[in-house]
Amino acid sequence: MSELRTTSRPAPNSWWVGFVCGMATFVDTGVTTGVPIALVLFQAFSPGAPGLTANEVGLLTGALTAGVAIGSLLGGRLGDRWGRRTVFIATMALILVGAVTPFIGVSLLSLVIGISLIGIGVGADLPVALATISEAAKDRNRGKILVFSNLLGGFGILLAVLLAINFGASGPTGGLIIFGTFGAIALGVLLLRLTIPESAVWLAARDERRAGIHTVRAERGRLRDFGRALYRRPFLTLIGYYTLAAMATSVAGSFGTFVAVNVTGASIAEYNSWTILAMPAAIVGALWFMAVVDTKLRMSYYVIGAIGVVVANLLPVFFGFSLPALIVSTVATVFFGAFCFETIMKVWTQESFPTMLRATAQGTIYAVSRFATAGLNVVTPALVVLNPGALYIGVSILAAAGFLVGWLGFRRNARNEFDLESELVTAPTVAGSAARAADQPNPAH
Repeated sequence: MSELRTTSRPAPNSWWVGFVCGMATFVDTGVTTGVPIALVLFQAFSPGAPGLTANEVGLLTGALTAGVAIGSLLGGRLGDRWGRRTVFIATMALILVGAVTPFIGVSLLSLVIGISLIGIGVGADLPVALATISEAAKDRNRGKILVFSNLLGGFGILLAVLLAINFGASGPTGGLIIFGTFGAIALGVLLLRLTIPESAVWLAARDERRAGIHTVRAERGRLRDFGRALYRRPFLTLIGYYTLAAMATSVAGSFGTFVAVNVTGASIAEYNSWTILAMPAAIVGALWFMAVVDTKLRMSYYVIGAIGVVVANLLPVFFGFSLPALIVSTVATVFFGAFCFETIMKVWTQESFPTMLRATAQGTIYAVSRFATAGLNVVTPALVVLNPGALYIGVSILAAAGFLVGWLGFRRNARNEFDLESELVTAPTVAGSAARAADQPNPAH
């Protein structure tokens, strides 16, 4: 049996892969934070004035989230079938096109088209980028690199905040600057992506499948495999946990500026000048979790983070919807969320599924959560105006329920698919060596 080809050139440094592919998270958080800010800049603040209505802001924010959901569903499956590299290059190009579209005209139609393209590109990019990162890493640093890639998302939020501070008083021009900035970043990331080869693990699984070699990573690639007992529990747990938690955090993440402007009366620049404090909180939380994510302490920190996020969402309810209460709530949510939200979801997902299901699982989890979040986003502006206190109590209950689902599903889970696949990788080689030895003449005869 001839040896299977896994890659045609030396493997790139896993931290470099983590950085380049982790920029998917940077773009994701940047646009999901920056685009809603740009929409507020496009908003008409008096009846009859040109600009978007509150309902149109909600519709467009929902279109962004729905686009991410659709892209996640498509991108994850395509990444498992066609390869990681093909998909994550095409998706970044799609984001670039979407970011340029509003320059054609700031109308509801052009914004729907541009924002939908951005959402689809971001959604399709995330699952394949994360699969590439996890497959390039080693067991000793996989969790750390995934946390690092997630930390890049904090810088995406920081960029959106800085743009809001500097251009928050520029009206529609400021909104176009936000779109243009992320378009330029998408172009830069697209060029960097060209330096990343196809995942060696995915290539090996593809070649094993073509050669008829029976391994888990080669054979477990059909959608019905999610129904297997080994994968059903983590799959359903991750969908339930992350969907509820994502819906809860989307209110502060996507509508923090809207709440500050329309409830507390703060200006866009004023609110975002203070929320920049969330950046050091995100860095400290990520570095802290990076130190424990590959240890047995990860679940203890998950519980602490979950409690912290729920309490943080209730702060404006307890102390009133003032600018200080919103700022403290945002900063606390970012810090505690580092232990219990996006990062640990990515780690659990990458560890729980084999190669040819990994991106599909990640994409499906994102898709379900984003569809649910999109539905909430459409009505969030109206709920904020109607009763912000009831809205924040509701999202706190959602968050608590979601974190409980995650704890129940993973509190005793020690399964790591990478360990099982690494054991099976040597099996074809050993079998092939034995077959070749049997074909050789015995020098003793």
